[in-house]
Amino acid sequence: MPTANINGHSMYYETHGEGVPVLVQGGWGSFCHGGHGHLPRGLSDGYQAIIIDYRGLYDSDDDLSQESSIDMYADDAIQLLEHLGHTDGTHLIGLVGMGACIAQVMAIKRPDMVRSMMNMGAWSDATDPLFNEQIRLFLDVHREMGWEAFQRFVCMMSFRPDFYNENYERLLGPDGPWRELNGRLPAHERFIHACLNHNVTDQLGQIKCPTLVIHSHMDTVTSPRMTRPIQEGIPNAEGLDLLEVAHVVAGKEQKIEFCKIVLDWLARV
Repeated sequence: MPTANINGHSMYYETHGEGVPVLVQGGWGSFCHGGHGHLPRGLSDGYQAIIIDYRGLYDSDDDLSQESSIDMYADDAIQLLEHLGHTDGTHLIGLVGMGACIAQVMAIKRPDMVRSMMNMGAWSDATDPLFNEQIRLFLDVHREMGWEAFQRFVCMMSFRPDFYNENYERLLGPDGPWRELNGRLPAHERFIHACLNHNVTDQLGQIKCPTLVIHSHMDTVTSPRMTRPIQEGIPNAEGLDLLEVAHVVAGKEQKIEFCKIVLDWLARV
């Protein structure tokens, strides 16, 4: 798969499927390099799913002289879509964390480019004291105790207790979640800096595209306390409450339900 010179760095990206473009961005990780299997099942059957390596992950390099910000990552994504010729009509799916924040900024800066937006596990203002401390603590653990301790901590915070108890041996280890950050502390530090400085609450009213905000009620990090202000700030945004979902959609039944939500939303908008 190709790389492109985007916004002062070399960006690795992949496309899967054909049709209307859908840019899918997650949290502090990548769906590339075989990770596309974690995309909503069936997405690439009817759409062109576009996924990327954020700066500093795998095959995307970084310019460390440029201060990290959600705006910077949004400009990366905007310029990639321009590079691919998708100057209008792209659906944005932001799953759990930074990817959803990036989608917000893209919809604000380039409304002509965005057909719809889905936000999940996100925030529009990182100054909430509890959330702010949680995010800082994730980085402190990674920096002071190492990646393995960070992975244990973030997994315990991100999955439903029953799912974690049944699957912790599979979750933990070098092939488990957040493996992209193993050995990449500088990239994680830049992600955290960008996340902690994200505040677009006063700009949400500028977003005009159809928007769906998902509220995961078992999420202990980006709970409905953090996601409801996004829905309330975007004109005509829709909200969907998932009472049994934590920060990460996990387990066969939840994944089937979530895939249906995504595909039904895309078909409708």
